[in-house]
Amino acid sequence: MVDKRARFYNYPEPRIAPQTPYLKSDPSNPIVRGLSLTVGASVISSLNLVSNYLWSNAGFDSLRTLSELDNYEPRYAPIVIPISDEQNPPVYSYTSPEVSRPLPQDVTGRYYSVSDFHAAYTSGKLTPTAVAESLLPLVRRDTTPPGIHSVAFLQSRSDLVIKAAEASTLRYKEGKPLGLLDGVPVAVKDEVDLDGYKKTLGSARNFTRKEGGTSWCVKKWEEAGAVVLGKLNMHELGLDTTNNNPIAGTPLNPHNEHYYCGGSSGGSAYAVSAGLIPFALGADGGGSIRIPSNFCGLYGLKPSHGRVSGSPSIGLANTTGVIGPIASSMDDLEISYRVMAIPDPSNPSSAQFAPPRPSSGGKRKKVIGIYTEWFDRADASVLKPCREALTYYEQTLGYEIIDITIPFLTQGQTAHAMTILSEISSQPAISSNVSGLTAANKVLISVGSKTPATDFLQAQKLRNLLMQHLASLYTKYPGMLIVTPTTPVAGWHISGGKTDLKYGVSDANASLRNMTYVWIANFTGTPSLSVPVGYVDPVEGDGKIPVGLMAMGEWGDEDGLIEWGRDGEAYLNEAYKGGRVRPGGWIDVLALAKEGKTGVARESRL
Repeated sequence: MVDKRARFYNYPEPRIAPQTPYLKSDPSNPIVRGLSLTVGASVISSLNLVSNYLWSNAGFDSLRTLSELDNYEPRYAPIVIPISDEQNPPVYSYTSPEVSRPLPQDVTGRYYSVSDFHAAYTSGKLTPTAVAESLLPLVRRDTTPPGIHSVAFLQSRSDLVIKAAEASTLRYKEGKPLGLLDGVPVAVKDEVDLDGYKKTLGSARNFTRKEGGTSWCVKKWEEAGAVVLGKLNMHELGLDTTNNNPIAGTPLNPHNEHYYCGGSSGGSAYAVSAGLIPFALGADGGGSIRIPSNFCGLYGLKPSHGRVSGSPSIGLANTTGVIGPIASSMDDLEISYRVMAIPDPSNPSSAQFAPPRPSSGGKRKKVIGIYTEWFDRADASVLKPCREALTYYEQTLGYEIIDITIPFLTQGQTAHAMTILSEISSQPAISSNVSGLTAANKVLISVGSKTPATDFLQAQKLRNLLMQHLASLYTKYPGMLIVTPTTPVAGWHISGGKTDLKYGVSDANASLRNMTYVWIANFTGTPSLSVPVGYVDPVEGDGKIPVGLMAMGEWGDEDGLIEWGRDGEAYLNEAYKGGRVRPGGWIDVLALAKEGKTGVARESRL
């Protein structure tokens, strides 16, 4: 067996964990909404006895009984870095037209890609300024009335947007564009820093850095010429997977307004799904890129832990959270990822990664690992399109599908939840005073802050166990991608209607079920990608609900995931009956810019 530790920094010891049967557990946390939630949150946040009870009721003390952890040391950081063979790697161009592999123009349900924007600018049919001027009235909150898509945006500085667009327009006029991203409209989740903008983390508070500065990954997009339209909505503090935000407003799913976009990067998914921009920045501590990508029919990449630098921003959850792209196509996802993943010499982990290589699309191993009992936890409506996609991967594309097992998954999800809650709750700016937070987050912060050090250490031992077990699987099956549904449910229906949107809702049971598959990539630091593979009927309203399939690769194997994702994109466009489905209110940005218009509002029935 090859010793992979010689080819990585910090590679876990490949070690098969003690085998245990898959534990099917349905949590029994109270579901609270409306005024009851508001009153209850005040009580919980002020009485330690109640917070401690809810902490135990969540099962966080259950890790104490795992004697198997006695033989593992805690592992606090899941950073595993491939060692490059190149002493002086070449300087790659990630935005030259030659590296792009866009979809054919006649694909059903096709979104505009960065290549389409670039072609329109190069031909002179449109300018970046014209596109920016068409988009701003749609997304601005500071107008009367606000833009019809402004719920997805927390702030948009028209002066900064137009300045960037005009500079790009001049470069095209002089025949000196910076590349494919020059003049392309994008936007970023309000979890990173952006000069000239506030950072609120989707809350009523101000978390803006006094020193200013733009996060490295955003700066790389700007240096490539991208025009940042503004800061995007998010679930307050990133602490759930709906993007229900009573403070800033809740963006409704463009495919069906009776469903959430998913979170916590819901504003990012909305903006891309609605057609406003080809890609956006998201952040993912427990599926917060992949879940909204899944719910909104998009492509979402959670990179390897530490690869993409957000410096000088301080992460909400340092050992679970990462930054990555949400995109309307795999080509846009690949280009945006490679630019934002350029190593940051000032960031200790990012600096050690080699620069991303442009994909060649050449020969590679095609191995898919399936843990059947875990996979089958999904609803029947989700399993059907996911299994049909797997059949395509196997029978049409020649992937080998093998059976695997991963022990302690239910306990691992508990350990992940305890860890991320503890990390966010431990930040003084958040935990010192929960007043002003939404009711649901008052509960979560109050409960998360009760974690004893001994239980936190047990969680990190379990992290080490899982990382070592995954290392044993990746060593045995080189190039393997572990595949599951992205979520076990098709979308998240807004069952409480306007009341839930006004007050928020605390439904830990649904949140945990929603995260059945996504959490492990965050806890172990591995990269993971969600791709749409079908659509199912909704329980309410018009518009079918997207269903996603997700793969998790070995540390540093974003390239393998990208090629797998392109194969999934081919399935949706070429083999899935009816092909890709765009939302009914999809915005034709290029047509609007050409005509000098700003779109038509849709009436919401919620």
